[in-house]
Formats: sequence, C-alpha cells, structure tokens
Amino acid sequence: MEQIGHWIDGKRVSGTSGRVADVMNPATGEVQAQVSLASKAEMDGAIASAAKAQKAWGATNPQKRARVMMALVGLINRDMDKLAEAISREHGKTFPDAKGDVQRGLEVIEFCIGAPHLLKGEFTDSAGPGIDMYSMRQPLGVVAGITPFNFPAMIPLWKMGPALASGNAMILKPSERDPSCPMLLAELCQEAGLPDGILQVINGDKEAVDAILDNDTVQAVGFVGSTPIAQYIYSRATANGKRSQCFGGAKNHMIIMPDADMDLAADALVGAGYGAAGERCMAISVAVPVGDETADRLIEKLVPRIEALKVGPYTAGNDIDFGPVVTAAAKANILRLVESGVAQGAKLVVDGRNFNLQGYENGYFVGPHLFDHVTPDMDIYKTEIFGPVLSTVRAASYEEAIGLAMDHEYGNGTAIFTRDGDAARDFANRINIGMVGINVPIPVPLAYHTFGGWKKSGFGDLNQHGPDAFRFYTRTKTITARWPSGIKEGAAFNFKAMD
Repeated sequence: MEQIGHWIDGKRVSGTSGRVADVMNPATGEVQAQVSLASKAEMDGAIASAAKAQKAWGATNPQKRARVMMALVGLINRDMDKLAEAISREHGKTFPDAKGDVQRGLEVIEFCIGAPHLLKGEFTDSAGPGIDMYSMRQPLGVVAGITPFNFPAMIPLWKMGPALASGNAMILKPSERDPSCPMLLAELCQEAGLPDGILQVINGDKEAVDAILDNDTVQAVGFVGSTPIAQYIYSRATANGKRSQCFGGAKNHMIIMPDADMDLAADALVGAGYGAAGERCMAISVAVPVGDETADRLIEKLVPRIEALKVGPYTAGNDIDFGPVVTAAAKANILRLVESGVAQGAKLVVDGRNFNLQGYENGYFVGPHLFDHVTPDMDIYKTEIFGPVLSTVRAASYEEAIGLAMDHEYGNGTAIFTRDGDAARDFANRINIGMVGINVPIPVPLAYHTFGGWKKSGFGDLNQHGPDAFRFYTRTKTITARWPSGIKEGAAFNFKAMD
C-alpha cells in the first residue's frame, strides 16, 4: 500500500511519529493509501529548517522570485491531468471538476508573476526640508497555510503563490483526506526553481495544527475550513501574536425574482447546488424565489433537471455530474440532516435517500435532494449541509428575500437572478455578504480581485488572493531620511572666520 510522508527540504521523507491515517477511495470505500501524521517535533523541525532557508529567499530580488512563479505556471499546465487525476482519486470529484480545481489555483500563480509590481513601496520627495520618506514591503519570514479537503489544489495554490512570491517560506498543512495533490505541487515548485526548504508540506491532524499555532517562528496563518475550526485557529493564532486569516462555513442564498429567466436560474441552481456533490463553500444551498408563482415555476423547472443528474465515479467518464462525498461520516451526516428536514415539515420534492450505484455499494455516494417549503427554523436551513441538498425557502417579497440572506449567520456568497437593474443594484449595495453574483450563481472573484466572506464565514482583516494576499504576507517598513547638506560644495581649505 502506498505510504505518503511529508515534503521537507526539497524531498519526500517518511514520517517518524508512528501515527498514520487512511486515505480512502470515496467511490469504493476502500483504503488506497496511508498518510503520516506529523508530531510536534517533526513540525518544529520543518519550521526551523524553513526559517534558515527563508533568509536567502527573502533577499532574492522579486523578479527572480516571479520567474519561479512563471516556470510553475508552465509545469502545472504540463501536469494538469496528473494533478486532476490525483484529486479525483482521493476526493471523488469528476475529472473536469478536478481540472477546474487546478485551474482556479493556477490563475493565482499567474497573478503572482506580477509580484515585483505588487511589492513596490511608496516615495515622497521633500516631505520636509531636505527630508525624503519612503516605504518598502518586506516578507514576514515563515508563514503557514492550513487547507481543506474540498479543494486540494486551488486553496494550497492560493496560499503558497502570494506567500512565496513575497519572499516568505511556507509551511503547508493540507487535508489528510486527500494529500497527494499538494505533494505533487511541491515537486513542481522544486522543478520550477524554488530553493529547498522554502515550501514544506507537512501532513497531519490537530497535533500538527497546534504545533503551527504555538510555534513562535511562524508569523502568519491562513486557513480554510469549517467555522468552528476557523474560530479556533483565528483565536489561538492571534493570541500568540500571529497574523491570521481564517475562512469558514457558508449558507449561500440565491434570490430568484419574478422577472428572472427561469431556465437560466434553474440551470444555475443545479450547477451551483449539486456540482462537486455540494462540497463547496460557495455552493448555492438555498433558493429563495419571490412569490409563490415564481416558486412553482422554479420547482417545475428544477425537478426534471435534478432527476436527470448522473452520479458516479470519475472513472465513468466526463458526462458524470458529480461523484461521491469524501467520507462515510460525511454521507451519514447529510442523510441525517435530510431526515431532520422531513421530520420538521419540509417537502422533499426530489428524494435521493435510496440512491444506490450498482458495483459501488460501499462508496460514499449520495443522491440529489430538493426540498420545498423550508423555513428558517429548520436544521437544514440553519446548518451548512455540505452535500447535494438544495432547500427552497419561499419569500413573499423582495424585502423578505433579502432579509433572509442578511439575517443568516454566514455571509460567504450570494446571488440574485433578475432582469431588473435597479433591483440588482439595490441588492449589491445593501447585502451584508462578501461576494455577490448578479445572474451569476457562484461569484468566485478572479485572481486579481480578492476572495473573502463576511460574518461567521471569515475571520481577519484581509482576503485571499489578489492585492490583499500581498498585503497579508508582507509588512510595511517606512523610512524617513535626511542627508547632511554642504558636501556638494566640495572640500574647504581655509579656516572659516569666527562669527
């Protein structure tokens, strides 16, 4: 059986803790590999080694660091299929979806090629008599990224690209559920010219995470995952004097106005609600049609689309719509929440509870579910299900619809589908949510903008990727300079008369 260790100082190494975790094939329920779980001593050693390597890397001029990013872009494109296959094998995503995972990470690396421009400081000539003032952006030193199972390529690349291009060394602690892709990315970074020790990939669980949070050498921590863990990491990291940006859960609402193109809205909901088996923090999990007539038309459009979805393993071809969820525990939790929705009075319009895929009975497949007449007091509304379950909450008016999204504790993403520009503008201006789509169901910003949620979806002052990432991974130093005058007059060969 394959044994997955760590990537330390430019090579794969075996773990020494004696602890391992099984890496499952979610399509079959079989163990396909074991991954080492680092001890505190292993993590501390990797951090110390990274700190030594970082000094020379931080002193390397930004253009040379950017050339490593440029080379990495070419290598990721070269190995796109290899990376995607590793994701599909361990996560269960369809192959096209896995390639999309890599692609959205690649776009951030492309943005990082412009690091020399983004790292420029400011200058003021003659801020005072003979005084100039200027600032410079300098790397923090050693930083850490703790990344989730649902995007094994995208989120690690979002973290490592800006951090490395800024001159830092990075400790990457990926999810132990699908560790192969981050290890492959580390190999590509080395091939691109990244010096040994600048990127350390340390696999592990809570012990490894706590070792990062308590190590004084680590200056900043970035995290993506569930809200309880985001709150834990943010509070412990900041209490230890570290910068921290932590992104948590979501319950993303899509408002459908009466004038919306209903076919467009239904297609958007199916893709955004069921893609990747709903295991996305930007998935639409709540549809909010305005008015019963709108709701009835929407449900009529949704049902045949959802019933036609193809669920299966990635090996079945590119026409599969979504694959299994990541673990048996995730499947059990999704089905538990579905049962709670039925018990609490929601109408289960499309029932995927008895879904069974011949030949894959032990896999973690969950059929698609559609609820109607969901109310805000139900568990399926309040909880992030992280599965192929779409809830419909009927709103009597636009104000009620926008209020639902604004009152929810999560504020990651939201969308409105309408032909009315005034309604769309009002929605975009008033909504207290970090990322907004107008006739766009999953409004993930492109790499040169920033990604981040509000409320309990995000903790910290700066977002991921875009200019914010370079602000997060650098600190500003401001210099005030005045030079003595008179040197330009040349040497004096006579004594100056007494005044």
